[in-house]
Amino acid sequence: MAATRSAEVVELLGRVPVFSTLEHADLERIAQLAVPRQFEPGQTVFREGDSSDTCYVVREGHARAVRSHGDGRTITLATFGPGDIFGELAMFEDELRSATVEAIEPTSVVAVLGPDMRRLMSEHSEIATRLVIALGRRLREMNERLSRQSFQTVQSRVAVVLGELVAQEIAAGKKSSDVLLTATQADLAQLAGSSRESASRFLAVLERAGVISQGRGRLVVHDPEALKQYVF
Repeated sequence: MAATRSAEVVELLGRVPVFSTLEHADLERIAQLAVPRQFEPGQTVFREGDSSDTCYVVREGHARAVRSHGDGRTITLATFGPGDIFGELAMFEDELRSATVEAIEPTSVVAVLGPDMRRLMSEHSEIATRLVIALGRRLREMNERLSRQSFQTVQSRVAVVLGELVAQEIAAGKKSSDVLLTATQADLAQLAGSSRESASRFLAVLERAGVISQGRGRLVVHDPEALKQYVF
C-alpha cells in the first residue's frame, strides 16, 4: 500500500512545472517527504503573514490565494487545481506568507516541509540546481504573461483566464466540453485584472454566443475552443 501511494505521489509531482527538470529518482526522494492533508471548503491552508514552512501540491479539489485590503475587499490572486503547487518558496527559506490560501471545495494535497526539502537539497545539490532552473523558467513565463496582459483588452484577458481554468480541469481528467468551473464572476475579474462589471458584460456576450452558461454559483464552458477567437 505504501509503495502504491509513493508511486502516485511521484506521478503527481512529475506534473508540477516547478519539478519539471527533476529526474525520477529526485521525485522519489521528495515523495518520501510528502505528507497527505485534507481541507474542507472555506478552510484556510495558511494565512497572509504566517511563517512559511511548508509547500503544497494539490491532488484533488481547488484552492485559491486571496489578499484582503483595509477597506474590506478581498482580491483573488490565483486559483490552484490538481497538479498545481503553492507556497513553493518555503522550499528555499522561511519567510512570511504573502497571501492567504483557502480551499474552495473539498481539497486534498501533499505537503512537504521546508526544512526537510532544504536538507534533501543539501544532500543532493543537483536537485537544488534543477529547481532553480525550473523556477527561473517559471518567473520568465510569468513576466511574459504580465507583458502580454498589459496590451490586452478586458475581453481578451477574461477569455485567457477562462481558457487557463478549463485547461486545469481537463488536465485533472475532466472532459473537454461542458467544463464546470468553480470560479465566480468576481474571481474571474480579479484574475483578469478587470472590474467585475466589465467581466460580467463580456461573460454575457459569451453566454449569448452559447460558449458558456451561468447560474447561481456555477459557470459552464460548453465550447473551450471558441474562447480563442476572443483573444487578441
